[in-house]
Amino acid sequence: MRAICVFCGSSCPPDPRYADAARGLGVLMASRGIDLVYGGGRVGLMGAVADAALAAGGRVFGVIPVGLFDREVAHRELTELHEVASMHERKRLMYDMSDGFIALPGGLGTLDELAEVTTWSQLGLHAKPVVLLDVDEFWDPLVALLDRMVSVGLLKPANRELIQRAHSADDALAAVSSARPL
Repeated sequence: MRAICVFCGSSCPPDPRYADAARGLGVLMASRGIDLVYGGGRVGLMGAVADAALAAGGRVFGVIPVGLFDREVAHRELTELHEVASMHERKRLMYDMSDGFIALPGGLGTLDELAEVTTWSQLGLHAKPVVLLDVDEFWDPLVALLDRMVSVGLLKPANRELIQRAHSADDALAAVSSARPL
């Protein structure tokens, strides 16, 4: 793995486990020489993962839409910060720059990014691994929903397997590294 895209929230929950998980992932990626690609923000879990990777000597590449850049949310101390015109361009560039994806907890933006990149895989547009890094069973409702989709016949079991789940940064990186295209 050369580069992994991390989807995560621009907010930081009060429970310290969330920020700790983001920082732990950033440090681990840097220590293994894996570049971090992410949404380019300096706030929330996004800022935590980026700052930790940078502090550990890693390379961090941000991709941020012009509207967010203008609101002073952009992290200006990255290895590279790419400003794009739209959210769609952001997702496409993050995809192009990455060999796999890890989703930390986040809000609607994280869910959107996760759903789109997994849909692209389902459609055969790529075979890059997608892993949920679960903190405090955050992803339990999504996992249950995916399993329900399978049980009622709305999602093929093979497509359900496109999203893996890990409970630690080390396990998430192992899952991304060992994933085999379906």
